[in-house]
Amino acid sequence: MRALSRRLQMAEVRLALVAVVLASLVGTWVTAAAAGQPGPNPPWLAPMFQEIGQHGGTLTLALGDSPQTFNYYAVLDGNAQTVLNNVFDRLFSLDPVTGELVPNLVERYEFSSDGLVLTAYLRPGIRWSDGQPLTADDVVFTFEELAANTGLRANQSATLTIAGQRLRFRKVDDLTFQVLLPARYGAVLQALSFSPVLPKHKLAPYDPIGKPEEFGRVWSTDWDLSDIVGTGPFVLADYRPGQKVTLVRNPHSWRRDPQGNVLPYVDRLEYVIIRDPNQQMAQFLSGQLDVLSLSGSQYPDMKRRELAGAGFVALAGRGLYGVPSTIHWGFNYDEPEPVLRELFRDVRFRQAMQAALNRQRIIDDVFNGLASLPGHGVPPNTFFWRDTTAYLGTYDLGRAAALLDEIGLPMGSDGVRRMKDGRPLRFTLTYGSDSTTYPGIATILQNDLASIGVRIDLQGLPFSTVFQTALSGNFQSILMAYGDQPDPQLRKDIWQPGTSLHYWHRSVQPAREGETPRLELMFDWERRIYDLFQQAEVTDDQELRRQLYGEWQEISARNVEVVMVVKPGVATAAWKRVGNVFVHPEAQLILWSNMTVFKRP
Repeated sequence: MRALSRRLQMAEVRLALVAVVLASLVGTWVTAAAAGQPGPNPPWLAPMFQEIGQHGGTLTLALGDSPQTFNYYAVLDGNAQTVLNNVFDRLFSLDPVTGELVPNLVERYEFSSDGLVLTAYLRPGIRWSDGQPLTADDVVFTFEELAANTGLRANQSATLTIAGQRLRFRKVDDLTFQVLLPARYGAVLQALSFSPVLPKHKLAPYDPIGKPEEFGRVWSTDWDLSDIVGTGPFVLADYRPGQKVTLVRNPHSWRRDPQGNVLPYVDRLEYVIIRDPNQQMAQFLSGQLDVLSLSGSQYPDMKRRELAGAGFVALAGRGLYGVPSTIHWGFNYDEPEPVLRELFRDVRFRQAMQAALNRQRIIDDVFNGLASLPGHGVPPNTFFWRDTTAYLGTYDLGRAAALLDEIGLPMGSDGVRRMKDGRPLRFTLTYGSDSTTYPGIATILQNDLASIGVRIDLQGLPFSTVFQTALSGNFQSILMAYGDQPDPQLRKDIWQPGTSLHYWHRSVQPAREGETPRLELMFDWERRIYDLFQQAEVTDDQELRRQLYGEWQEISARNVEVVMVVKPGVATAAWKRVGNVFVHPEAQLILWSNMTVFKRP
């Protein structure tokens, strides 16, 4: 998730693809045909080239914190995913410009006449970085034993289960596999795009089904990195805890540029671990980083520097794949303290908090205009998006105060409202402190709420811990950012009540992941959202799915399920020595990937 990375912040993971050439292969670049490598590139790669690059050099980027593991399915960790997205590939990918789902590891596919069997054919000739061939056995192992394995913390079982039944995978031959669907599934290709394929020959001996806890310790950060093999453009070469992750080109890298040259262009990819955004900026300006994602607060100064003759460009545009995710403000419906819990569950209270949210000031002052009004779980202007901006209301402290009066929260003589037990109305707001934007949002909220008698205590935490804090339920209110995907089925485990990442109302979750949630504890509107997701996942009628998901977005907005704050824009700075970092002229998307950028001499 760049900021999946943009997933979760967890969601804030850039699906950037990167590759490096092994030193022994430098100077021996050959065309795909000459090397007997796999055939045509996946179609999503074509728009990523502004010019044909040249091989060599090191691409150096910042990483916000140390990865917790190199085992993709062991832990939900955006930093680990950022690194590992260079090592592993997915079956399908989104075209960055059209947003259409297109084959990646898969070459072609077909559905049976009843729509219940998907047969897919892998691209021939793809090899793992240790030289072993990629086969259907790897796909079946990945989806049956890893992605759908609820014993692993980063499983994707929510997208691989419909109508309470699992999708099943079976091998037909070495390059062919089938997906057996319990019902028509309109988002099956999207679900297959969400989980990277991992090597069976390396991981099956650790028995992920029978011993999930032990499996979670496999491929830890102190593991022998040569044992971690992938089909992606890079392989792990070195890890220095708290300092740097180094990757080099996969010797069996299979993608090519439009002239048939092996990708990636750069020999090495280095992620320098820098937690402080100000330090990241300092290192970029000193030339130690090649490309840097910018926040809205950083962009104007960087643009001024560019126009003054600095040797870099500062670009602004739209992000890929709906990232960065919309920032939202969640309240803990299961807050242990009963009086506060009653307030957080009261839609009038959440409406009051929304009325006290000055979105325009946040857009202007925190993001310098590089943000927009949010949607509710779906990126604006995509197929499933419904315009819910009318439910956002306007910044109106008078209305916020009136709603608090209506609830029965009178103002005390000290300027702080009193709850029904006589105690001051006071709660914490947790947020990522190592950010250039979240502290500003938190401060604006604190000041505005104080003016209407609501006291909030700011609790800044390292970003790497905010997500787990939310999932643990150890918060009162929290600023988070995850959930934007073009197809809502891919965020079912966030937005459908009772799922594993639906952190603000954890008491409706089942005792065991994958079981039926505690429907009797849901509010009526939550139950309706639950049913809408259930209905939408068992039809391949895309128009019907759009209607069902549209109703979900309206219900969520009307009940202020969480308070949507803003949708950040995207800005990137890149030194001019780096090629193929550009804004697509029609789509206004900032396009670049670790696989297609190159270093100029």
